[in-house]
Parts: sequence; structure tokens; C-alpha cells
Amino acid sequence: MSFFSTRGGACVTASQAVLWGLAGDGGLYVPSMYPQLSMDKISAFCQMSYQQVAERVLRSFLEDYAIAEIQESVQAAYGAPAFDDPAIAPLLRLDDNIHVLELFHGPTLAFKDIALKLLPYLVRLAAEKNEEKREISILVATSGDTGKAALEGFRDVPGTSCTVFYPVDGVSDLQKLQMTTTAGRNTRVIGVRGNFDDAQSGVKKLFADPAFRDRMDAMGRLPSSANSINFGRLVPQVAYYFTAYAAMVNRGALRMGQPLNFVVPTGNFGDILAGYYAMRMGLPVGRLICASNRNNVLSDFFTDGVYYTHRTFFQTMSPSMDILISSNLERLLYEIAERDGRIVKSWMELLKDCGSFSVGAQRLAVLQKTFAAGFADDTMTAAEIRRVFEHTGYLMDPHTAVGSHVLGEYRLHSGDHTPTVIVSTASPYKFARDVLVSLKGEAAAEGLDAFGCAARLSEVTQTPVPRQIEELKTLPVLHTAVCEKDGMEEALLEAFR
Repeated sequence: MSFFSTRGGACVTASQAVLWGLAGDGGLYVPSMYPQLSMDKISAFCQMSYQQVAERVLRSFLEDYAIAEIQESVQAAYGAPAFDDPAIAPLLRLDDNIHVLELFHGPTLAFKDIALKLLPYLVRLAAEKNEEKREISILVATSGDTGKAALEGFRDVPGTSCTVFYPVDGVSDLQKLQMTTTAGRNTRVIGVRGNFDDAQSGVKKLFADPAFRDRMDAMGRLPSSANSINFGRLVPQVAYYFTAYAAMVNRGALRMGQPLNFVVPTGNFGDILAGYYAMRMGLPVGRLICASNRNNVLSDFFTDGVYYTHRTFFQTMSPSMDILISSNLERLLYEIAERDGRIVKSWMELLKDCGSFSVGAQRLAVLQKTFAAGFADDTMTAAEIRRVFEHTGYLMDPHTAVGSHVLGEYRLHSGDHTPTVIVSTASPYKFARDVLVSLKGEAAAEGLDAFGCAARLSEVTQTPVPRQIEELKTLPVLHTAVCEKDGMEEALLEAFR
């Protein structure tokens, strides 16, 4: 299968798309077609392990990887003890009609682990297939969770390095500690004085700069990405939509072939785009419900068809969604533009030059057949954390609570009570203070640091503090570099010295 750029250029193999991350014209790589899975094949997933389903999904897209290579990579990525649940992505019941897909059972307690435990294997194989002798220098911008997952995935992997840029004041205390305490000879972490969009734009600018690539080449390095702009990050996420569907069927909550809705808290649009890819492959998806926080650029887009970024940026209690420029939306735009890269390129130029673009009423109508959207501010999010815990005993992190609130509003206004899975993206203990305050008020966290809040949250909810959080207490901070948003290249080159 070939891969094209969303902006009209490039025709590359799957391994080249994984290796290079971003197309030379600034576009994102997309597959030339969507492999089709029949209902018989989807039914067979009900008898398979997570690993077996992942292998079949990956094989459908990564055609220049041998079947044995994919099998070995998947087994290595998802083997014990990396994930603390054998299901990898277990499905929990909230009520007869709503279930939660937990994607945070990996080493960094966030959904990014599912892709980033696998990506290093795909990258190393891609380098071999394309006879690439340079070091693969992974550059990452993170809004909180991708950074640690990428660092953990690429730590001490031969032939690679991993450098993470994060907004210095835009992640939770525990997210920052997870990143800055990461060991490994090939890991670097750099704070950016700005927000996530500044960090992400800076990384994209580096990829698009021929002079930067020449400097990296002179150092024997090939820059690549572990953000979801890399198709190798996106495709592993498609698998858990199929396993969630199979789990719903297995427990009698769904009939095979019956539509299933998914509500996905998302900022960069990669997680929900994976659900769209699963739908295009044949999964019976009813609606994909896009849940935003107060930075509701995506929910506005799905409401009026205008993507507008000249708005106030808010720091919220769901920081991994504090994003105004959603990179993966470009892949969806490519589809509604009928795969005309010239149209996508013009929209992206308008976004860069004017801060907005409009897809028009006709294309918006096409989008709204599949996508619904809504948002929750911090007050709504806190109330949802408390409501769900008091009614069900289930403890949600702020991002998942955004999704749960949006689902409630969607059902109230649409009357659509199709069985639904809420995609849960992170452990509540990564945001212990905000979750604790949501349940018990500000006084409960008074005088407590992040670890004290985690301990108090455990007492209040009778849930265990994850070992990954406990271990942070004794780890030394190894990365202290900080740069201005226009000084990222200089900071990166300094880190390589």
C-alpha cells in the first residue's frame, strides 16, 4: 500500500511514512485506501487476544513489513510487565448502556503507551528496510502524556534518540515529573516558555526547514516524529476500537453488526481519528462524539464548519487537551476534500496566514453524519468527576470526565441512546490534585504536594496509588533545560552537544 501527503505530494511506502514522520511538503501521510474487514472477520476478533487483533490491523496497512516482523513487534510491545492488565485495553461497565475503555494500563498511565510501546519497533524496522544508517532522532511536542510515553518507548533503543518539548507551565506536576526524571542515554527533555501549540508549531517548523535537516544530516541524524502526525503512531490506536467492539459483543451489551457510539476526549484529534479509520475499515460505528475542554476549537468546528484559532488559550484541569491547532484534523480534511491535496493545502495556508478557514455547508453536513461534538469547562468537568464517582464508584481523570459530560449533553439534546463507549485516556492519579478537589473541595488539598494529594485521593476513594506515581517520589530530576518558543532549534542542538 502506498501513502500520500495530505497536501498533494509524495508517494511512499508504509515504512517510509513511519521513518520520516512528516511529508516533505508539510503534509501528513495517509494510506492510499482503507483496507476492508468483513463482518465475519470482525466477528472473529471476539475470540482473539488484543495482540492478535492489533497484528491484523497493522498488517492491513503496513504491507512492506513482514507478517513475522509485525507479530514479533506486537508481542514485544504488549507483553508483561509493560501493561498491568492482560486485556491491554480493558472495557468496564458504567451501566447497561455506557462502558469505559481504559487505555491507561501501560508504563506511563496514559493512552499514548499503546502506540508508543510499539512505535520504536516499527521505526527500527523501517530504518533497516530503507538502509538508513543515521541515528533516528525522534522530536516530540507534548501537551502532557505523549512526552513521557515517547521517552519511555525510545529510551536506550539502539540507533535512536528522543527529545521532548513540553509547555513549561502547561502540564500537571506529575506529568512534568514523569518526563524530567526519565533516565536513558538517548533522552532529552526541554521545557518551552509557551503553550502546546507553540511547541508543536516549533517542531513542525524544524521538520519543514531544509537548513535544519542539513545540519542534522551533518551530525549523522535523521529527524523523525513520535507525535500522532506520524502514521506509525496513529495506526496502533485503530486496534482498540475493534477490541472494544468485540468486548461489547462478548458481554452481551451489543449484537454483532449493531452500531456502537464512541465518545473521545481529544485535543490533537489523533485518538478520535483512529476511530474514524476503524469505521472506514468496516467497524459498525454510529457516531464519533468529539469531546473538548474550554479550548473548544474542535467542537466549534463540528458545529459551524469554521476552524478558528484566534481565540483565548486556556490552561485547564485537562491539560493534554489544551490545544488550538489540532494536527490530525488535516487527515480528516483530506477525506472531505475528496482527497484533493490542493484544497487541504489552501486551508492550511489560510490557517497559517489568517488563523481560520471554512469547509462550507456541504462538507460540514458530511462531517455531521459521523461526528458530533461538545465541550466541558473546568466547573462541568469537576462536577462530572464527582457525579460519576458518587453514582457508580468509578473514578475518572479530568479528560475522561470531559467525555462523560459531553456524552450526557449529547444524549439529552439528540435523544440518541445507542450503546456507547467512553474512551478513557489517563489515570486519575496523574491529576490527583484536581480529582481530589473535584470530589472534596479545595480544603482537601490544602498544604499537600502532588504526592500528598495522591495519597489523600487514595484514602478518600479506596483506590490504590499506581506504582508509577509512587516511584516518582525517589527519582532525581535529570532534565532542567528550558527555552523560548523561538529558541527550540538552538536548545535542541545544544542538547546534542
